[in-house]
Amino acid sequence: MKKEVKVVQKEVSAKQPAPPAGVKESAAWRWAFIGLLAVALVVMVRLSLDAGISGDEHFHYKHAADVYSYYMSGGKDTVAATMTQQNNMPSYGQVVDNIAFFVEKILHAEDYMAVRHVINAICGWLAMLFASLIAFRVSKQRKAAILVLLLMFFSPRFLGHSFNNLKDLPLATGMIMGLYYIIVFLQDFPKVKKATMAMLAVSIGFAIAVRIGGLLLIAYFGLFCAVLFIKSYKLSGIWTKPGNLLFGKMVKWGLIVVVAGYALAMLLWPYGLANPVEHPKFVLSYMSQFAVSIRQNFEGKMIWSSELPLYYTTKFILMTIPVAVIVGFTVYLFAGGLKKESWFETFMIYFAFIFPIFWITYTKANVYGGWRHSIFSYPPMVVAAGLGFNALINWVAQRFKKKSARAAGIVYAGGIVGVLALLSGPILHTIRNHPYEYVYFNELVGGIKKVFGSYELDYYYHSTRRASEWIKADVAKNGAPDSTRKTRVVTWHPASVAYCFRNDTADFSVGFARWYERGYGDWDYAIFVITGINPELQKSKNAFPPKNTAYQIKVDGMPICLVLKRDDKSDYYGHRAMQQGQIGEAVAYLQKALEYDSYNEQALDDLINIYSNLQMVDSALTLAKRWVKFNRGSSAALTHAATLYLNKGDLSNALLSANAVTKLNSRDISGLWIAANVYAQENNANVALQNLNRILQIRANFKPAYQLMAQLYSNAGNKQQAQRVIEAMNSIP
Repeated sequence: MKKEVKVVQKEVSAKQPAPPAGVKESAAWRWAFIGLLAVALVVMVRLSLDAGISGDEHFHYKHAADVYSYYMSGGKDTVAATMTQQNNMPSYGQVVDNIAFFVEKILHAEDYMAVRHVINAICGWLAMLFASLIAFRVSKQRKAAILVLLLMFFSPRFLGHSFNNLKDLPLATGMIMGLYYIIVFLQDFPKVKKATMAMLAVSIGFAIAVRIGGLLLIAYFGLFCAVLFIKSYKLSGIWTKPGNLLFGKMVKWGLIVVVAGYALAMLLWPYGLANPVEHPKFVLSYMSQFAVSIRQNFEGKMIWSSELPLYYTTKFILMTIPVAVIVGFTVYLFAGGLKKESWFETFMIYFAFIFPIFWITYTKANVYGGWRHSIFSYPPMVVAAGLGFNALINWVAQRFKKKSARAAGIVYAGGIVGVLALLSGPILHTIRNHPYEYVYFNELVGGIKKVFGSYELDYYYHSTRRASEWIKADVAKNGAPDSTRKTRVVTWHPASVAYCFRNDTADFSVGFARWYERGYGDWDYAIFVITGINPELQKSKNAFPPKNTAYQIKVDGMPICLVLKRDDKSDYYGHRAMQQGQIGEAVAYLQKALEYDSYNEQALDDLINIYSNLQMVDSALTLAKRWVKFNRGSSAALTHAATLYLNKGDLSNALLSANAVTKLNSRDISGLWIAANVYAQENNANVALQNLNRILQIRANFKPAYQLMAQLYSNAGNKQQAQRVIEAMNSIP
């Protein structure tokens, strides 16, 4: 029996691939790997100190405080464990945010964001470490590990998110760490070390405690175990009693690991701990049907994230990772990855990258902000790329081995230099554009200059920190705009800006402003990351950036953030006068605002409204046409034009402008409403009703649509249907 068990153990064990037949690896490579790891850690921690505050950090910091209270109160403070309509943060495990908060409390750190960023940088480094260790485990060469480390470090998107994205980056760490220990478990099976099982459980627990998507590790573990047995056991025709015992052993050990990992995750996640079965099930469903939809600039169009094309994630990845990674990833399939002794590890690595992207596409998941939601799938891709380059260089080195081992070693060193040459673009980008490494587009699309205005750049608001620092320096140098009060700074993302001014509240106040309403408020400086500004305006050479732009933060020469300095407040005074009914004064101010900056959209909007109310249709239409000319992406400009054309009886141009509004924004009912009125005037009741029904699908309480619909039914002689529509309208609160 023992002999049979040993035979089956030999068949089942996923043997590590033998070292390549190239040059024997010297100890120098080991020390080179260790040295590069140490340098990478120090550099990443240092670089993280320059990072701005990401768009979500204030939410997660607040929830971390709730988690801290939960544990410190022994579970009595239940805010962190209670989901409400106003607070969905308990659905996030966010264990790294929570660790950072605990560390901040221990250190009594005033700059708590810096603590968060350092800890996140360490997470990013750990992801690079475990990705490199997988390459070493598979290839038995530290050269491969070095290649993976270099490819990971000089992946600008990944490096940039390592500075301040505690929401998505730590999941990548947990997932690649888990993949490493799954590979070790299966390669060593049935002689698995207890330390391996313990670390695999920790990896699973950590990943789930970051985000519920960490459950994927459990699925990976089960799938890869099944594939291993099919590969080495079932297909070999060995289905014997000792084989069944080994299968039972794998199931038992697997269950121990999974249960321990899951239990750890629940202990680290208050909402999960409150109900370890139902709450994770709810969050899994909740996150897969995430309702928040954000308009994104993609392919030069502003599109709701829930309506983005299926290829969004795939295309964004291919545009924003180093070309070297794409090349190496492809090469490995043809340079040893599919060999008999290594195909199983290859399957695991490629599956860990491809499956999440496939699932996001297949389920039409609501994603936005580039591919940060799937960044956890990226390290396996880099592992494959590093193994691909390693196999290719080994193949070349073997040809030189006949001459001398030294020649082969030189070839390998040259191969690493060649990979660095392929990485020259990302390396230069990293050096030139720190701390905005993550705003990167590769050579395949011509870099940022070629894609400017067609895709999101600083979608996570990193640049608001430098913009805030510039304002403080400008006031220190030139004095406050108004010495009688605090200097007023407005922005679309006040949380990150307020943090930057937290020690300057005696001299500065921070407020909220939308880009397209910025002229309506009283402020001295405005900070706007260009995210959310429509593509047509971004590409307008005359109108963008605005005349009062005092400072621009640029990446490769293209602006990602603007600081506006108020030299003229005529638009603000005009808007205020208009609201107070002082029309003559309002017109004078607004005309002055347009003399200062003829592309001032807020002044144009107000003046068009005034002229329209005064029945000065031609004057209003002239301004609307001017607005549309320099910003064809403005729904407001097109809506004004459509309305004015309709008032003039120019139904053809009214319909063209109305349809343009609907095309720009599928949820803007203005275009549909004007189009419905056009069709009604043309006695095309059927199409008018189609537009009205679309309006009510978007905004069910829009009573004018019911009124027009009832009128159309009544005109058609369908009094009963008209009455039902009126009753439906009257039932609206």
